[in-house]
Amino acid sequence: MTKAILPSTDSRPARGGRGFATFDEPPAPLLVDESGDPDFVALQASEDFRELRRRTTIFIVPATCGFLLWYLGYVALSAYLPEFMGTRVYGVVNVGLLFGLLQFATTIALTLAYARYARRRLDPQVAAVRALTDEERA
Repeated sequence: MTKAILPSTDSRPARGGRGFATFDEPPAPLLVDESGDPDFVALQASEDFRELRRRTTIFIVPATCGFLLWYLGYVALSAYLPEFMGTRVYGVVNVGLLFGLLQFATTIALTLAYARYARRRLDPQVAAVRALTDEERA
C-alpha cells in the first residue's frame, strides 16, 4: 500500500512532496531571517558560500599577481633598460612599443578568461548560494 502525497498548501509551487513511500532528502533549510530577508551571517558561514569564495580566490589572486608582475616588469624595463626597450624589431617598431601593446592584449585575454571562468565555475555556485535564500533571479 502506498501513501498518497498531498499537494503543498504553500503559495509556492511544490518541488515534490514528501510522503511515506519517498526516500528523498528534505530540502535544505532556507537561510532567511524572520522578515524573509537573507540572513547574511548564516550565508557567510555556509559551505556553499565558502566554496564560492574559494573558487573566486583561485582565479583572482594568481591573475592579479601575474598581471601586476607583468606590468611592473614593463615599467621597470622602461626605466632601467631603455636601450633594450628601444631595440628595433621591425621598421620603427621597437621592443617597448610591442610590450606596451601586449599590455592591452593581456588585459583583453584576462577579461575573456575571467568571463569564461565565471560562467563555468562561479555562476553555478552563485545559484547554489541564492538557492539557500530561495531567490529566483536569473
